[in-house]
Amino acid sequence: MLIQQLRDRLTGLGANPDHARHVLRCWAQARPQESGRQRIEHYLPQALRNALPGLVDELAGLARLRSRHVGADGSERLLVGLADGQSVESVLLPRGGLCVSSQVGCAVGCVFCMTGQGGLLRQLGSAEIVAQLALARTLRAVDKVVLMGMGEPAHNLDNVMEAIDLMGREGALGHKNIVFSTVGDERAFERLLALRPGQVRPALALSLHSTQPALRAQLLPRAPRIDPGELVALGERYARATGYPIQFQWTLIDGVNDGDDEVEGIARLLAGKLALMNLIPYNRVDGLAFERPAAERAASIARRLNARGVLTKLRQSAGQDVDAGCGQLRARSQERPFDTSGRTEWITSVPFDT
Repeated sequence: MLIQQLRDRLTGLGANPDHARHVLRCWAQARPQESGRQRIEHYLPQALRNALPGLVDELAGLARLRSRHVGADGSERLLVGLADGQSVESVLLPRGGLCVSSQVGCAVGCVFCMTGQGGLLRQLGSAEIVAQLALARTLRAVDKVVLMGMGEPAHNLDNVMEAIDLMGREGALGHKNIVFSTVGDERAFERLLALRPGQVRPALALSLHSTQPALRAQLLPRAPRIDPGELVALGERYARATGYPIQFQWTLIDGVNDGDDEVEGIARLLAGKLALMNLIPYNRVDGLAFERPAAERAASIARRLNARGVLTKLRQSAGQDVDAGCGQLRARSQERPFDTSGRTEWITSVPFDT
């Protein structure tokens, strides 16, 4: 279901814009439709009141909780069932955050990600994306949404942007508390830069993972071939337009992208930029031949980057005890082991291309 289709149905039931906002607001905020200062029998038209119970059930059916896995750190991995029998994952994060999916599967094929091993099955409709927020809010308060779950948001751009608009308006999320995460796609930058003040302009997170073009291409085999330096420049342009620092995401993998050459590359690309580097030690996935770097190694990289003028935070991968690496729950529920042979030969020392 698309949000515009839902709006059209509400209009067909006699809803004016205020009526539609009420229905969508209650849905996205997980509030009863009877909530508010006015009783719905005094407010909503009769045709809409008659259809509302069925519509509420239909919206609830867009995203149903199939399983819930609580981590020791306060995170919760949710396996979410969709109306067609497919499933995606959402993650309730500590301190009011929620990570949502934008696709069933993913076409980018990041070699360290379980989701990337299975390919893309289908896009999520914009209402299915918002439905993950509505479901999560039945479990706990959510005031920040990051589109960092299954899928590449730039590959589902129209639906993602429609969902973002509703989450930032009827969903009552601060605009900079909605984070659009991408491996980098020129179409996404064009769309985001076209947004104007007053529209919902999300924060931007860019998955970098390497400053070396050849290694980045190996780690993200079907990402657009944008040079890391150009990717940083595009991010900086959006940061200056919105005033939001760009969040660069870097999954630290032992012996792959945690070397001194990468530290130098990051410092050269990001020093002085309106940016935050998030270093995320790899969340181990059974069947994939990657490991987390030692804790002291990761901490040393963060210290060195901060000393070089790059605002850096060392993140702790949420929910390691509940298979919180993206795609793990879905893969386990499908009982589809992946053949990971032949994926362990890595470029680990590539001269940085100036």
